[in-house]
Amino acid sequence: MKCKTTGRSGCLFAATVISVGTVTAADKAGLVTSHSQGLHGYIGFGHEQLPADGGYTAGMGFYAAVWPLVDQPLANFQIGLPSSWIQPDNSDNKDMPLCPESTLARRWKERGPTWSSVFQTIEGGLGYWAGNHFRYGPPKFSMNGTPQCYDYEIGSPGWSFFYSDEALPDDRLGIAQLSNRLLIPPDALPFQGNPNGEFLGYTWMALPFTDPTTEDPPTGDQSWTCFLSAANFKGPIAYYIPETWSKIGKLFNYPFLYGRGLDARPGIMGGGAMEINTVPRFDSKDAQGNTYTKLPKLQWPVDAEGRAYLVQDVTYYSKAALYDAFKAWRDGGPACSGRFDEKGAFKPKLNTRTTRYDQAGKRIVGVERAFDTRIFEGNVWGLQWVTNDLAPAGLFPQYYKHVGDERIAVPPAQVPAETQLHAQEFSLAPPGQPYTSPNSPAWTRPGPVSGPFKVKLVDGSVVTYYWYRFVDQPSFQQYHWSAGKKAKLQAFVEKLHAAWPIDRDYMPPPTRGKLVTLDPALIVTPPKGLEVGYVPIVTRQEKAP
Repeated sequence: MKCKTTGRSGCLFAATVISVGTVTAADKAGLVTSHSQGLHGYIGFGHEQLPADGGYTAGMGFYAAVWPLVDQPLANFQIGLPSSWIQPDNSDNKDMPLCPESTLARRWKERGPTWSSVFQTIEGGLGYWAGNHFRYGPPKFSMNGTPQCYDYEIGSPGWSFFYSDEALPDDRLGIAQLSNRLLIPPDALPFQGNPNGEFLGYTWMALPFTDPTTEDPPTGDQSWTCFLSAANFKGPIAYYIPETWSKIGKLFNYPFLYGRGLDARPGIMGGGAMEINTVPRFDSKDAQGNTYTKLPKLQWPVDAEGRAYLVQDVTYYSKAALYDAFKAWRDGGPACSGRFDEKGAFKPKLNTRTTRYDQAGKRIVGVERAFDTRIFEGNVWGLQWVTNDLAPAGLFPQYYKHVGDERIAVPPAQVPAETQLHAQEFSLAPPGQPYTSPNSPAWTRPGPVSGPFKVKLVDGSVVTYYWYRFVDQPSFQQYHWSAGKKAKLQAFVEKLHAAWPIDRDYMPPPTRGKLVTLDPALIVTPPKGLEVGYVPIVTRQEKAP
């Protein structure tokens, strides 16, 4: 029986009338229902302890594989490809809450007594998000962060994690567009073609664009800056303004938080993972009343020996890698190339363990019969498939039998035909509403100097953008900085634009494999007269006509 999605978590069916009191298990066979919570788990890697005296807390990066995890853009689907988390190191605090009483995360009692793990995070990377407005098959890259105990999120210079069509309020903007060559759309960065395991390098570096202040609130000098390494773009794209992290203490009148945010504290960056978050499923019974589940087809790029290489060149950085040279340049010293200095780099030995999966809280059993996590030669993390009857190499097992409180992976051939599961197809994601054009003071005063311009992206959307002077972009307008501070920052960014091209390495190149290509439409050229000191700010993204 073909399932017709209602738009809610259920299905409509052509029904056969059966008199009450005579319904049997056989009568219920093939009644397919759709649900969420099909799969959950963290396929991850860890590593040896970092040297205690190395100071490798000022940056972290790696090369991650890019591929279409699903062959069609599915609705209600969210899985991150290999990504990392960065949190401020508050390990000296054993009992004081970092999340104020009225914040969202404070309700998560299991995170107490300090709530350090949900205080502030940088957790962006590659993936699929349930809120994406413009899905197109392959994943996207987003630089997500949570500055205030998950009260709100930031995903681009104007918007959150795809949750809203509207831009963030002026006082919640947090990312400064740095690159004058790359657009950062609210729906994240798409890739050209159909990647199949090519690598995207990305590194977060804490850099001192501005000096620390003792004002209210006191603010550190760490601007966490995102560097990318792709076939057609290399270099920094944007950074989190330090005040993004420090203002929570003032907002909640909670001085204990001063100096405890990502603006001032060393970063904790413990490994990485694929976060399996939101996956739809179909359930159905056979003639004996046994329940079976079908998941979407999830695929990985594997070689002839069933190996999927997912993450390589994991590196942690101290201030000697870039921060020190960057600060000296900013303060009038010799020009800094932007290349990461190996003397400030540490590549830990990786480790991994078998993932625990669950479905709506029920343990999934047997996936390890198909594949397991591995550390391959060269300190590369990935997955190894073995000969099995559950799924071909590169595919996650799709079918599960409900046995008590367990969900047991079974081969497709063992799923009875009367369940109708084999023929079921998951709903595709339609294009979403436009990300609307902001008209608030941060976007209009002083406002742009040139535009609008439009480009069509590979994901089927059209992006509208304007050129702003760097310090006049919307994210900075909430702060009442002195004219001198703004002038110094503007002058330094002009030097950076002139000296740092997009066609040379900043991260060391990958040890193995090829680099993925970003959608070429994302790469723009400044108008004449705006070559340095101006940045392209996206103001709208909508479905292409």
